[in-house]
Amino acid sequence: MSAAWQSARRILCIRLDSLGDVLMCTPAIRALRQSIPGCELTLLTSPSGAAVTPYIPELDGAISYRAPWMKHEELATSAALQECATQLTAQRFDAAVIFTSYSQSPLPAAILCHLAGIPLRLASSRENPYQLLSHWVPERERERATRHEVQRQLDLVDHIGCSTSDTSLSFAIPKEAATSVAAMLIDAGIDPNAPYLVLHAGASAPSRRYPVRHWLVLIGMLGTHFGYPIILTGDRGDVESLRPLSDTWVGPSHSLIGKLNVGELGALIRSSSLLITGNTGPAHIAAAVGTPLVDLYALTNPQHTPWRVAHRLLFHDVSCRNCLRSSCPQSHHACLDLLAPRKVLEAAVDLLAADTPRPARTDDIALAFE
Repeated sequence: MSAAWQSARRILCIRLDSLGDVLMCTPAIRALRQSIPGCELTLLTSPSGAAVTPYIPELDGAISYRAPWMKHEELATSAALQECATQLTAQRFDAAVIFTSYSQSPLPAAILCHLAGIPLRLASSRENPYQLLSHWVPERERERATRHEVQRQLDLVDHIGCSTSDTSLSFAIPKEAATSVAAMLIDAGIDPNAPYLVLHAGASAPSRRYPVRHWLVLIGMLGTHFGYPIILTGDRGDVESLRPLSDTWVGPSHSLIGKLNVGELGALIRSSSLLITGNTGPAHIAAAVGTPLVDLYALTNPQHTPWRVAHRLLFHDVSCRNCLRSSCPQSHHACLDLLAPRKVLEAAVDLLAADTPRPARTDDIALAFE
């Protein structure tokens, strides 16, 4: 490692995507923490990504920002860009590590860091960045990703000599979140210490949503086969679209859709026997806390599969795989629409029968920052 990076004390990590993308950066963030003694790590991220940062102990702080070069429903103003640059300048960062997926350019973030006077700037880039990056890793994946997203970020920080032997995802569950979830389950007549299943049916991108009609059939099948309580989860924005699930009389299900914060969702998933969801944030929470999961994996991109956790990856193969789209470009949604609920049930039965050992639980975890 160069003397400049070794002496960096205030390091800005940048990942401007969503919750799951931030979680997949945590092994690389841990590598920075362990390899540069005494450093302070701050994450610049989207509002969605900021929701998970209080549960990442490796971080010392976070800044939420809707970057205009990222996908957002709200328009970002030039004033917001200038305000962010001013805020970064005031914090006098010594270095910045820009984490991106292989299809994203790091150069807009590099310009922001350059404006903020951050002298060390590391990123993978397809284009020659010239002076925008002090440390440039030429982009290896020019057409299609070949590495898992976690490995991609580990490789990036390895370029400056940072590594870790612990490449698990990081998600610390505070004691109060576990206590809150236990109380919710008891109020619903569910024993929090007995087996239960979690079904997270929501997703931010329409292309990653398993059809509601299939979820309804699956709930009935799971209830008949296992007899376990089934807990339904989703974001507040999913309440209306998932109302057919929360109002259903099929199976022993209980809805917590729109009722949990991120810490409580993590606590619920950690204590469950199994999670069934799509390739979305909760799948990466499950990977972080060691809960087996059936991942209904829309074939939008190949590099976000569950990391280092017992799982089954299910999809119907299609010729338009790896489209990188938030909505199905061919309008058939066949990669999930043609995935039969019976296949999901069989995967759940197989995974629970495997009885894979899970990491030891730690309920009282001090968070890195408030």
